[in-house]
Amino acid sequence: MKFAVTGGAGFIGNNIVRELLRNNHTVSIIDNLHTGKKDNLIDVLDQVEFYNTDIRNFEELKMILKNVEGVFHEAALTVVQESFIKKNEYFDVNVKGTENIFKIAKDNNFKVVFASSSSVYGDVTEIPIKEDSARNPINPYGNTKLEDEFLAERYSNDGVEIIGLRYFNVFGIGQTGSYAGVITKFMNQLSKKLPPKIYGDGSQVRDFVFVKDVAEANLSAMQSKAKNGFFNVGTGRSISIEQLARMMIKIYGLSLEPEFTDPLQGDIMKSQAYTSLTKKTLNWEYKTDLHDGLSEIIQNFN
Repeated sequence: MKFAVTGGAGFIGNNIVRELLRNNHTVSIIDNLHTGKKDNLIDVLDQVEFYNTDIRNFEELKMILKNVEGVFHEAALTVVQESFIKKNEYFDVNVKGTENIFKIAKDNNFKVVFASSSSVYGDVTEIPIKEDSARNPINPYGNTKLEDEFLAERYSNDGVEIIGLRYFNVFGIGQTGSYAGVITKFMNQLSKKLPPKIYGDGSQVRDFVFVKDVAEANLSAMQSKAKNGFFNVGTGRSISIEQLARMMIKIYGLSLEPEFTDPLQGDIMKSQAYTSLTKKTLNWEYKTDLHDGLSEIIQNFN
């Protein structure tokens, strides 16, 4: 089948591209290289069609997506702290750009699997978080993802097949600061044998899910009989930031104590996915244990 991946040169996008190629699909990539890098695709670039295009360019998108059978929509601005400073740009890219994809899907009758986020839930009081939990984002980035979900609901009512995957904290080789950024920051410190710096008291809990598993979740969603809906993509397990720091110190084989500093603006306290609906409806669950995934990326970290 022929698929397109927006943001296909990015961290999650390039893993989806690889998963599609492994399954013998034809792939077009749409990426304006704002944060994505062609280097992420260096070994597969000759197997794909690459378009250096912005998702806000409706006419170009329409031309590229003319004959595809499905779109994996990953292109977005994703840095929570930056979203407070660039609210308009985040809305423009994440919401208006996403609606362009949905409009073309309606006209051309193809299915869309798009990247939503656990940030749509905001600061919850109880974990694990179910898909029918209240959506109360606490930062502008989360607000854009909620707006995307409103759009998905609207276009779904018009007969468009759209599935939103609410990613929890995605990590893996090639990750940037906007994805499970705490892991990148800890690696930057620990690779220099410096103590990891924790924002807040370290009691915040997160559900870290490996990027290769996330890529498989996307393909499962596209191939599933489910036409619409939102699904959590996480492990269903959580770890505190302090526990994460201590786990990584141990993997590095160092004797250090974490340092604590002021909490970050827009940082949530609790995040852990309820995963039963995803497993039942999309036939997907995570495979990679956090410790194993960390060991792999630390081994490959420059």
